[in-house]
Amino acid sequence: MKYRKISSYDSMCGGSRSHRAERAARQKGRHSVSTSADRPWTFLTNHARVLLEIARRPQARVRDIAVSIGITERAVQGIVADLHRAGYVTIERAGRRNQYKLNPDGRFRYPTEAGLPVRLLVDMFAGHDLPDSGAQDAG
Repeated sequence: MKYRKISSYDSMCGGSRSHRAERAARQKGRHSVSTSADRPWTFLTNHARVLLEIARRPQARVRDIAVSIGITERAVQGIVADLHRAGYVTIERAGRRNQYKLNPDGRFRYPTEAGLPVRLLVDMFAGHDLPDSGAQDAG
């Protein structure tokens, strides 16, 4: 039986048999291409989805936002903090709850869209009726 010495590259990348087989297939010209069915993707990031939910329902709880877009409450909290730090959202206390206010004049961050206001995204999606996800604002 022949043994192959595992290089440091292999050990960093897992060095598994499937990894080596994929690399060998690539070298022979037979690429294993993953399709969107293999790994789902969407056009909007979770940051964009949270921003849109805040635009739709400024008094929504973090829990409601999480349920409506399908991510954890902790993820929503982090995203709201990011949006707040970047100046896209302000947070005010209203009794025991937070009330969010969107800054529609905030600019996109990516260089190719940097001159455009997020209002364009919000106007495109915020008024769109969404399927009822069962999330209700608890007053």
